[in-house]
Amino acid sequence: MSDWNFLNDHRLRSGPVPSDEIDGFNGWFHFALPGEARRICCVASDGEGWEHVSVSFGARNLRTPSWETMARVKALFWEPEQCVVQFHPRRSQYKNHHPGCLHLWRWLGGDFPEPNPKFIA
Repeated sequence: MSDWNFLNDHRLRSGPVPSDEIDGFNGWFHFALPGEARRICCVASDGEGWEHVSVSFGARNLRTPSWETMARVKALFWEPEQCVVQFHPRRSQYKNHHPGCLHLWRWLGGDFPEPNPKFIA
């Protein structure tokens, strides 16, 4: 289940891109999760029909988040039954501002097409 109480406690309220609860889904969040040795940095935004969260361990740590870390972050921002995806875009659209950063996306325009569950390992 999403945990906006936790996220709002870890929202960056000062600095280059401050936000507050009034900004809703949009903001920077910096926190540690139980069992994680490194603090997680998330930048969340919504617009043009999408909710988006970038996930990294900060600008100086290029380690890529694991599947487990991404699943835990997904659980903080979204409900369990909401479909959230990681895209691998066309090569021509690659933008790599941080080699250790991964992204989660949720389409707000209706049900996102999903493969038959029997094909998901």
